[in-house]
Amino acid sequence: MQPTTIVVKNMVCQRCVMAVEDILNKGAIPFLKVTFGEIHLAEPVTETQKNYLRNNLSNVGFEMIDHPGGSQVEKIKQLVIRKARNEVTDAERKLKLSQYLSDKVHNEYTYLSSLFSSVEGRTIENYFIEQRIEKAKELLVYDQLTLSEIAYELDYSSPAHLSSQFKKITGLTPTYFKEIGSAKRKALDKV
Repeated sequence: MQPTTIVVKNMVCQRCVMAVEDILNKGAIPFLKVTFGEIHLAEPVTETQKNYLRNNLSNVGFEMIDHPGGSQVEKIKQLVIRKARNEVTDAERKLKLSQYLSDKVHNEYTYLSSLFSSVEGRTIENYFIEQRIEKAKELLVYDQLTLSEIAYELDYSSPAHLSSQFKKITGLTPTYFKEIGSAKRKALDKV
């Protein structure tokens, strides 16, 4: 039998991987490995198993992607998240986003950009900025780094540039967000 890969939307962390592995184990569906956004199976699933997966993944906020363009967009999203959060090698960190994606997906950036926009209704660049701002919010709430350190950590040219994008996306200044951020957070069991 041919190995099969199922693409799963909204998997962004190690807990997501563990949740999907749990669903596979409970459904007695043998798998080789689970990575961000992908389930690698030793053999194709039956229609019953596919329905089980679709329903159980949906129950925890994930979605199976059946069309090929969607799987490529999901791959782009995973790569953008990693780049935005600087969870890449030093060499990859130095690359422009367009070059990084082209290298990783093995396709021209213009094609990837067009595909992403047609499926998502927004540009890759906007998605990248939103992801960087989400990481900035996280770092602001942790209150362990200054705004300058956060700007450096996220590869912004200056704290002013980060502040400008932050306000454009959230409607709040980073300082004000930092003051109210912890009050707006919910305990994990309340989410």
